Amino acid sequence: MLSARIALRYLFAKKRHTAVNVISMISLAGVAVATAAIVVVLSVFNGFADLGERQASVVDPDLLITPVQGKTIASGDSLAKAVAAMPGVRAAVPVVQERGLLISNSAQVPVRFKGVPAGYSAVVPLDSLVIDGVYHSDSAVGLPSANVAIGVAYHGAVSPSTDRAVRLYVPRRKGRINPANPAAAFRGDTLLVWSVLRSDVQDFDADLMIVPLEVSRRLLDYSHEATAVEVALEPSADVAAIAAAIGRANPELEVSDRLQQQSEAFRMIAIEKWMTFLMLIFILVIASFNVVSTLSLLVVEKRSDMEVLRFTGAPRSLVRSIFVWQGWLISMLGGLAGIVLGALLSLWQQHGHIIRLNADASALTIDYYPVRLAWPDLLLVLGVIAVVSLLAGQTTRFFQKK
Repeated sequence: MLSARIALRYLFAKKRHTAVNVISMISLAGVAVATAAIVVVLSVFNGFADLGERQASVVDPDLLITPVQGKTIASGDSLAKAVAAMPGVRAAVPVVQERGLLISNSAQVPVRFKGVPAGYSAVVPLDSLVIDGVYHSDSAVGLPSANVAIGVAYHGAVSPSTDRAVRLYVPRRKGRINPANPAAAFRGDTLLVWSVLRSDVQDFDADLMIVPLEVSRRLLDYSHEATAVEVALEPSADVAAIAAAIGRANPELEVSDRLQQQSEAFRMIAIEKWMTFLMLIFILVIASFNVVSTLSLLVVEKRSDMEVLRFTGAPRSLVRSIFVWQGWLISMLGGLAGIVLGALLSLWQQHGHIIRLNADASALTIDYYPVRLAWPDLLLVLGVIAVVSLLAGQTTRFFQKK
């Protein structure tokens, strides 16, 4: 198009007034910086999402089977055996999880206790999370074993010991309650703490306590029930296909993969990412409309040229479209420069880990800001810049004579 070619020529041609060049560079730099900020921020959120996924994979099973309605699966043992026999499944175990009260000396700590069978480490490698003691999943020294998360150990002043037991209490699920004897409304068991676990996953580390499955069932008056069945798959297994097969065979059950098990956390990260994106888009719009000041000066400077075009027969629409293209080109050039700059900075941090966290490295899960550049994000930013640039270019019509 003729108007686009003239606008491109004006873009790189030397201006008669130095102020026009300076303002053009400032406008272009503003768009570039805003665009680079969008790319970097989106990449940082991608990095935190990846970090959350890696952390969740440490303590979450490949698949989690839970009831759609109610709290328990009536035939948890049978379901676990049936699922374990499916191709691609490495192990499937029933678990019983509930809330209770841990008493250790004078400390009373609300906990989530989770009953797991022997061999549970084949599903979730809890033995790899031990920071103190030795992991046990069965009874020892005549008392059931317990493995506590670091939050429970801290608040309850609990440490691995074979000569100091702790008590776990839960409200009695069956039977009548005698108001004259409130203690009878609870069932309790004595356990020995064998290890302290740390996963760097908040939900796990805060208040979880691992006990043998038979202890949970005895406290809750269960026989073969389970609150969930946890499944470990072979590395080459098709997670979606196996989950769909279990769901079809058991429509009353819900099957969740690792991402679905942490859906709330990932949903919050996504919401924060796109809310931040919208706020940065607003900043980009403001930076893009700074181009208007450049174009208004350019309209004044090139007025004589436009008159020459008019006298040679150029229609008014051609003259107007020249400055529309000019605004679009300035904004797009700044946007492309910003995308390149943001991509380079993100890749530098992603692979070089230049910006690090100022804290004790031994107390951190990761000692640098996680970043991951996603090419779909770049395409999205490019599309937004194209639209915003077009809107900015259209405003030049207000500075031209009718």
